[in-house]
This record gives sequence, structure tokens and C-alpha cells, in this order.
Amino acid sequence: MTETDLSVDLLVVGGGINGAAIARDAAGRGWSVLLCERDDLAAHTSSASTKLIHGGLRYLEQYEFALVGKALAERKRLLRMAPHIIRPLRFVLPHQPHLRPAWLIRLGLFLYDRLGGRRGRGLPGSRSVNLRKHIAGRPLQDEFVRGFVYSDAWVMDARLVVLNAMDAAERGADVLTRTACVAAQRERDGWRVRLRGPGGRARDVRARVLVNAAGPWAARFLDEVARLPHARRLRLIKGSHIVVPRLFDHDHAYIFQQPDRRIVFAIPFEQAYTLIGTTDVDYRDDPAAPRIDEAETAYLCEAASRYFKRPIRPHDVVWSYSGVRPLLDDDNDRASQITRDYLLDLDRGGAPLLNVFGGKLTTARKLAEEACDRLADDLGATRPAWTGDAPLPGGDLPGADFDAFHEDFSLRRPWLPDALALRLCRSYGSRALRVLENCARLDDLGDCFGADLYAVEVDYLVDYEWARTAEDILWRRSKLGLRIDAAGVEQLQGYVARRVAGRADAQAQVGFA
Repeated sequence: MTETDLSVDLLVVGGGINGAAIARDAAGRGWSVLLCERDDLAAHTSSASTKLIHGGLRYLEQYEFALVGKALAERKRLLRMAPHIIRPLRFVLPHQPHLRPAWLIRLGLFLYDRLGGRRGRGLPGSRSVNLRKHIAGRPLQDEFVRGFVYSDAWVMDARLVVLNAMDAAERGADVLTRTACVAAQRERDGWRVRLRGPGGRARDVRARVLVNAAGPWAARFLDEVARLPHARRLRLIKGSHIVVPRLFDHDHAYIFQQPDRRIVFAIPFEQAYTLIGTTDVDYRDDPAAPRIDEAETAYLCEAASRYFKRPIRPHDVVWSYSGVRPLLDDDNDRASQITRDYLLDLDRGGAPLLNVFGGKLTTARKLAEEACDRLADDLGATRPAWTGDAPLPGGDLPGADFDAFHEDFSLRRPWLPDALALRLCRSYGSRALRVLENCARLDDLGDCFGADLYAVEVDYLVDYEWARTAEDILWRRSKLGLRIDAAGVEQLQGYVARRVAGRADAQAQVGFA
């Protein structure tokens, strides 16, 4: 069955970070926007990152100074826009003279500090350290005597996507998850697009402009859905990560040089774990189902074991994940050296089509701003660029001071366990007040599914963040899947199913009843 037409200014295909950021920016400029995503928000590449907001120190060796400078400028903005889900992180680089000389590392860090314009942003500059005296030297093998420390930032990647989508929706956009774009026909005065939502129900939508932000599927979208010729090539690169029990007790992360000149990070993760990644492997299979293979696991274990006193073995891995990055194919033989910059390809050979190729978490806001600037002539410039200083939902903390907000939140709720209070503040920022708005004691939180996950939080995620399954909640809205047991998962899935069935689904408002 096909519903009647809906008309919008802009239809965005793809609910990863680029699509969500474009929808947010466009909605804030006063355009009518519809975002469709065939799975959950951030279901693929955008939730499978190393979870860093960074300039990319290693890109300096590839002379990508403009990309690094742009990313570091965005780092400053994002720390201010979302201080709850993004926080500063210090990185330790143990020195191995045979891989890179000390003078080269010092020069790179000097440039990194200056390109980032770190003064006044609360990020300390880089420096040399004695690893036999510095706390970060304790877990390392004794051969590492000298190291370097510099600053970047950590992010809850999938939550960054969801917050962009939330802001878009609160500014008037329609956000449809579990809704695939199955056909797109270019017409004289716009696009006719067919969407297929939950239960197979179809709907035709008219859009003045179409944005292809399908990530790893961007080229396939042009080939199979829009059926348009194109000259752009994407190179799909699989990046895998492993998670092991915590390898160190301090709050620094590590960046390890490898004999193949790649780098591998070891990052504090979810209090009790260490995240190690990533790999760079050419990928030709289905982008929806990448899996780490034995060779990648062995590579990451060996990469970390070269540095830590405690060797890491494959049997130590408690969780792993893989994602497929859609990188612009620049004919580089080495996957790790392909540019991480993006390209916006605006096709005006008829109704406008904007194709988004490449990109990364750090630069998505800037990408979206540039995309909407380019579309202003087609849609009518109603409002100027605005996202540079606008906080994301939950990020409107006084002075962007997370610690002060967390302290006040906890003091006003002495009945709330400390670990839960911190997690709620980190995940939701000021929106944590909405999660607990009707709660005055622990019993008011409702059923507990384990891992300090209560019904009141689940209700919020279903009602405001498009969560529709236990997986959405446990592995994208949070990482509580690391801590919850099988019985808790089953109980949660049943609860979510009942909750979703018992409310009018948001998509019913635009024809997917």
C-alpha cells in the first residue's frame, strides 16, 4: 500500500553522522527536512569509530595540513557544543627512535598545537615526558624511557549522531528510522522518492533537493536507487577494534607506532576496559555486516603487546566491532594513507542532487554547514549558518562545565547511586533532568534490567531517541551491553517491544501507521 505524497524542501538519505548533521543544519535554516535511515541511527560506520574528536596527528606526515587544521578548529567547537559526550583526553606516545626520530615527533606536535590554536580552550599543550617517572610509563615495557604527551578529545560517537538528529527534529525535521529509500526519480521541478517503512508500507515523497549521505552505500545509491551515472569512486576500508579488560588505571590514552608505520590507539573505555584499534583493510563485502577476522585480532593484540608489560592475547578480547569507512579513492596503495577529507558533489543536471563522499566524525558539522551553504541558492537563503556556536541537546551546561553540572545534579539527588548519576550526566547532559523529571527516589526509576539500566531511561530512549530494540539501547545509545547479562537482555527486549507497540510510533505522523 502506498500513502499520499508529502512534499519537503530537502530529503536526506542516510542516518549516519553526515546525514544527521546536514538535517540539523538545514532544519535550523528554516527549510522543511526529512531524514530517512533504513536501520537505526548510527547503525553502521558512525558507531564503529575509534571514538575520537581529533585533528589526526598522523595526517601531518601526509601533508594534510588543511584537513588537520579544519578538524582541530572543529574540535574546539564540539567540546563547547557537547561537553557531556565529548571530553578532553591526553595521549601518550612512547618513543621508538628506529620508527620516527624524536625531532620529527616534536615538530609534528609543535604543528599540531599551533594548528589547533590551543590557547584559551582548556587543552594543555604537548610535552616530552620521562616514562620512568610519569604514571603512564608504569604499564609499559621497561625499554620505553622517553615519551610525548599531547591533547585531543573523546566522544560517544553514536550519541553524537542521535543528538544531531534530535536537534533536527526539535527544529521541525521529520526523522524516519527503519525506513529505506528504494527509488528516486528526477523530475523537472524536483525529486519523487519512494520510501519503504516498517511493515513494508511505502510512501512517495516529493523533494526539491535530494542529499545522498548513504556512507558506504553512496555509490550504490546512485547506481541502484537514483540510477544516475557518476564518476566518483569510493574505496571501502574496514576498521576493526577490540575491547579487553582494563590494562591500566590512569586516565591517559596511548598512541603506539607500528613497524608498518601505522598507529594503534589504546584508550580507557567504559571504566573497566581498554579499547584497542584500529585496522585498515580493503573491504569488498556487504558494508552492513563487517566482522573482525583472526588476522586483525592478532595484529591488534601484537600491536599493543609490543608496548605493554602484560601481553594481550586473542582470548582476552571481551568484545570487538568493525565498521566500513567510505573513503575517496585517491589511488593510494596503502589503505592507512588514503585521505580522510570529504567531497561535496552538487549535481545540478536537473533537480539538485548533493552527494556526500568521505568525511569523519570531527568534521561533520563543518561538512553540513558547507553543504547547506551550497544549497542556499536552490532552496532560498532564509537564515545564515548557525551551528558553530549552538549546543547540541543536553550540551547547554553553564560555562560548558560538565564537572560543575554533575556535582550539582548528584547533590540534588543523594538517593541516586554515584555511578548511575555520572553515567546519566555523561550520556544526556542537561537532558538527564528530563529523564528523571518525575523521580524522587530510586523506586521511581521502575524496573531494573541490570547494569543500572532502569525503565525510566528506556522510556526516554524510546520516546525521544528512536530506540526500537534492546540492541539500539545497549550498543548505540549506551555500551551497557558490556555489562548486562542474557536474562537482562531478554527482559529488556520484551519491555521495549511492549513500549513501542503501546505508543503511536513517530513515523505514523508522516504516513507509516
